[in-house]
Formats: sequence, structure tokens, C-alpha cells
Amino acid sequence: MPLDRYGILKGKAIDSKPGSTRSNHFQVHIRANGESHRIAINVYSSDTRNRELQFLVLDPFQHPICDRIKDLPEGFTPVPSQPGGMALDFIRGNLFDISRMQILPPSQDGPDNDLNDKIGFYISQAINRQADVYAFGQKWGPEPERPDQYFQFEPGNGIHDIHMNQGNPPGRYEGDNGVWQDGGVLIHFPEENRWIAYFLKFQSQTVHSEDGGGENPGGTPIDTDPGNQPEVTKGVRILAALVNPAPEDVGHEQVLLFNPLAAAISLKGWGLLDSQKKKETLATELASGATLVVRLTGQNARLSNQGGILTLVDEAGLKIHGVSYTKEQARPENEWVVF
Repeated sequence: MPLDRYGILKGKAIDSKPGSTRSNHFQVHIRANGESHRIAINVYSSDTRNRELQFLVLDPFQHPICDRIKDLPEGFTPVPSQPGGMALDFIRGNLFDISRMQILPPSQDGPDNDLNDKIGFYISQAINRQADVYAFGQKWGPEPERPDQYFQFEPGNGIHDIHMNQGNPPGRYEGDNGVWQDGGVLIHFPEENRWIAYFLKFQSQTVHSEDGGGENPGGTPIDTDPGNQPEVTKGVRILAALVNPAPEDVGHEQVLLFNPLAAAISLKGWGLLDSQKKKETLATELASGATLVVRLTGQNARLSNQGGILTLVDEAGLKIHGVSYTKEQARPENEWVVF
């Protein structure tokens, strides 16, 4: 079954301990509204065949999720596993291009070249500058009369599963599979309104998943809620969008597509999906090296001025490319958001 206590812990980092042979997690002590919590971030896997994780840090990180979580109170907030809210989904939420994730060892000689280094760099900044830390994952505790095993506060309390939580193969972690319940860490430095993000996945987790988030090598269409397809590294791209046209949005929003391939490609049956998965259907051919401006009718996909996501799918409903934009990016009238 999916995670049953999925949500977000917001607080201030006050201490940390790197992962080691004793623990396969980077541990962070968080204080939130006067209470102590620990967030446990994996730095290596218990799977001896693929111990190293896939990792990506984004600095800066820009996504509409930032505006949605910014004003959360300190402490743990339960989050429904559904689109359009505060839940994370590595593919469906267009958080990043998953092909950018790198495999990193937990620890090795030299600076800034392993997971402990990468995670520790920004956690140290968060501690020194009292930044807001947002940890997405599954809550445990409180555990009365049981001190935390790393920071000794009582009761034990915290967040784990701070990684991709779908695409697990049959076996020990198959029951954790689900969509819109991925983990991650976002850090906000308010004095400069700068966000950074950490995302992790295990090598054993496939980015093809069925409706329940389980492994499905064949995949199912993302617009039928959904398949979990990797982004095509060379294919039609969404270059820009006119999100906030004046004097009105309906029927005037536009999306710019580009074909970098060596040959023309038919877009018949392809579509553009908005944050609510409403689909604007395409029906044309795009020549090699050509661009296409798609005017949204206003009857299907819409571009919210509050920030959102936009996903290009092929005739089978499989994801080709996805982008996101923030409320701030959408604010200027008649200006295109460039991705």
C-alpha cells in the first residue's frame, strides 16, 4: 500500500551527522515549533548489488510547489497524494529532468564528490543561516519514553522515506509504491528568496510505473493517470509559453514547441496537459528544426497565473517533455516564460 503518513516537516536545522558504516542515512536534527524531529536522508542502499544512489541537487530551484509550501506552519503537515497540491511526484510534477540524476557514492576521499558532501554543504548553510527546511516523506513517532538514537531528544520523532517512493520492484519495498508521494528536501533562504532542492532515488527503482506506482516496464499513458515514463533526451521540446496574455487569458495563451530531430515528426494525436491533466490535442506535422506556436483554445488545457506545470505527451499518452513555471514568472503581462 502507499505511504500512510505522507507529508511535509517544516523547521530549522540545528545539528547533523553524516551517513557512515553505522547508518546509511545522513541525519538532521530539526526544531519545529518547540519540538525536536530527525530527518533521515539515505546516502546508500541496503541492496548490496546497487548500493550507490541516484542524486540531484538544484540551486536555485524554481517550481510552483515553492509558493504552495512557503507559508506552512512549523511542524508536520499531512499531504494528500494527489496532483495540484503540495505532494511531490518526480515525473508527473515536472520537478526536474530525471536524466540529470547522477550516481554518487556515500563517501570518498576529496571534497564535494560524494552524497555526504553534497547534502552536508547545504545543511550546514541552513544551520548557520537559520533557513527553513522542508522535508517530504513519511512520518514516524512520536515514540514516548524512547530517546532519539542519534540526537538523544525525547520522544523520538521524525521523517524518513525522503526519496522516490514508486517504481520499486517486487519484494521488500513493493508495498511502498504510490504516485504523488515522493520524498525530497527543499531549503529556503528567505533573505534572498532562494530555494534549493535535493532529490534521491534508488537504482532499483524504475521510472516506468503503473497506476499504483508499482513497477511496469511497459508503462501506461501519463494522461490516463498515469504512466511514469522517462523524459526523451532528444525529442520535441516545450521552449516557452505565453502564460499571462492581455487583456484576457482565455483563448490567447500560447505554447512554443521545437523539433530538434533530423526528420519531421507527426504530432497527430499528441497533446499538452496542464496541472489538472486537461488536454489540448495537437494535429499537425513539425518539420526538422522548426518551431510551432500552439494557441490554447481555453476549453481544455489552461495556464494558471498562479504557477503550474505543462506536459507534452505523444499519441499513446506517454510523456515526451515537461516544464514548470512559478507565480512570479507568470506575473508580467504579454511576456513569454522561457524554459
